[in-house]
Amino acid sequence: MKLQRLFSLTRQAVDDYHMISDGDRIAVGISGGKDSLTLLYALHGLQRFYPKPFELCAITVDLGFEGFDLEPVKRLCERFSVPYTIISTDIGKILFDIRQETNPCSLCAKLRKGALNKAALEAGCNKVAYAHHKDDLVETMLLSLLYEGRFYSFSPNTYLDRTGLTVIRPLIYIDEPDIIGFRNKYQLPVCKNPCPADGFTKREYVKKLTKQLLQENHDAKNHMFHAIISGHIPGWPDNSNICNEKEENQDADAIL
Repeated sequence: MKLQRLFSLTRQAVDDYHMISDGDRIAVGISGGKDSLTLLYALHGLQRFYPKPFELCAITVDLGFEGFDLEPVKRLCERFSVPYTIISTDIGKILFDIRQETNPCSLCAKLRKGALNKAALEAGCNKVAYAHHKDDLVETMLLSLLYEGRFYSFSPNTYLDRTGLTVIRPLIYIDEPDIIGFRNKYQLPVCKNPCPADGFTKREYVKKLTKQLLQENHDAKNHMFHAIISGHIPGWPDNSNICNEKEENQDADAIL
């Protein structure tokens, strides 16, 4: 995926779901992985030509694992002139040494989000950008179906009452294989995830399940994605016009 394609899909999502307003200060959550670095590229590029001016800063919540080198990310943020903050925590120690969690992901996510939101508020931000992409949206829906018995996935934008922050997800129209291609093409400075649970989670199981479904039905992911954005999930913004427009475009493509 080329930069122009990244900017186009990001702007489409931002416009469709009104993610950015005049004067926003947005904290980009940087894990060091390919997704969050792609998000940084996308918002930095969008910042240069988007009609509504906004500011960026980047924040990493360091879980305290040894060998997590963020110097390459620092250099990228300096190149983009984006202020970068690293929040040091003992979350890894709490999860694996003190509590010895067998299923640490949910608590880890809660602690990370709390630290990120606190840092975003201290930096004067009113919004936080997460790097969830189309595959994340679909996998979250499958996780909810399989393990909770409900049809649910996270919203493109979510207002957090307790903090006054709004979470936005500008990459929701982008497929993970395109992000992998972008990482390779532009040699993103990805920092390896040192978490001991990486690759052994329920999400990893659902990721493999999705790949299997795609081998048998190439349109399965797009169909599930459409079901999500048109499914009137509680907490989602009204997007009936978006869904109708996408259906019309698909019908036109089929005719052509």
